[in-house]
Amino acid sequence: QVQLVESGGGLVQTGGSLRLSCAASGRTSSNNIMGWFRQAPGREREFVAALSWSGPSIYYADSVKGRFTMSRDNAKNRVDLQMNSLKPEDTAVYYCAAKRTNGLSSRVAKNYDYWGQGTQVTVSS
Repeated sequence: QVQLVESGGGLVQTGGSLRLSCAASGRTSSNNIMGWFRQAPGREREFVAALSWSGPSIYYADSVKGRFTMSRDNAKNRVDLQMNSLKPEDTAVYYCAAKRTNGLSSRVAKNYDYWGQGTQVTVSS
């Protein structure tokens, strides 16, 4: 089992910034893919960003490209999501997730095996 704990959410005005962190513990593996998803009330859970612990590629949803940056700290088993130029439409609960490496898409929520509790991000207009 893997435990994931998000932190860093809060209330920010349009154009502001927040940095989310996800701490992983338990039976973590270098083969895990780490992802960020978000979900607003009444909407489907939406892919935000994903990376592997060792690979060079980082994937972003089109809606956040150029504004959000995902990063990793392998020694601390932590991934971060730096969010800049925030917009009201970014308001959602943000979830950290992990999946075992396989052929399934890292952009699809149902393919992930472990989830954090989520942290609320609210962007006021």
